[in-house]
Amino acid sequence: MPVAIITGASKGLGRALAEALAGRGWDLVLDARGAEALGETAEAVSGQGTRVSALPGDVTDAGHRAALVSAARRLGGVDLLVHNASALGAEPLVRLEELPLDGLRRALEVNLVAGLGLVQEALPLLRASRAGAVVAVSSDAAAEAYETWGGYGASKAALDQLAAVLAVEEPGLRVWAVDPGDMATDLYAAAVPEDREPRPEPAAVVPGFLQLLDERPASGRYGAPALLDGAR
Repeated sequence: MPVAIITGASKGLGRALAEALAGRGWDLVLDARGAEALGETAEAVSGQGTRVSALPGDVTDAGHRAALVSAARRLGGVDLLVHNASALGAEPLVRLEELPLDGLRRALEVNLVAGLGLVQEALPLLRASRAGAVVAVSSDAAAEAYETWGGYGASKAALDQLAAVLAVEEPGLRVWAVDPGDMATDLYAAAVPEDREPRPEPAAVVPGFLQLLDERPASGRYGAPALLDGAR
């Protein structure tokens, strides 16, 4: 069975992706900081008959990243790495003049540095896979200038650039930066708590990610909603 590592997998998009891949027979290594929520996700996903290794921890910890890859190795390797764990930098979001520098550093460490660190750790196994792929979960804020989204957007823009360079350096892999679009997630609620507009559930955009895995287009930046629109 193919094996995927998914960070930030206890809820939201990470959990939705885990459930979808489990339904396709993937074995999974799941990460999140909250042990209780991660355990609930692992229990739900393993109910589909897949093997699941759930490791609570912080992706900024090199030892934790090594443990994730070791767990995947025990399951058979790494065919897909999804870097979904994210930090906002401030909750709720604030203008750049008010953005705590420690918050910006945290966003960069989680969204960017940890993503590269996990890729570096998993790269030998990804290269050994017959269909190795990396998904960097991006954001519209990486490409557009939205008030108060400066720190988070800068970290995601840098992640997009790392993904683009990785694709050039590792032509045997597929490397996709994917903007999932607006979703009803705890992250968005923490970012803009006063915004009560209805948004799609994360499960609604998962088919766009699955389409990438099915069709394996060229490495690059994609929008999950746009992928679905193109398929209609």
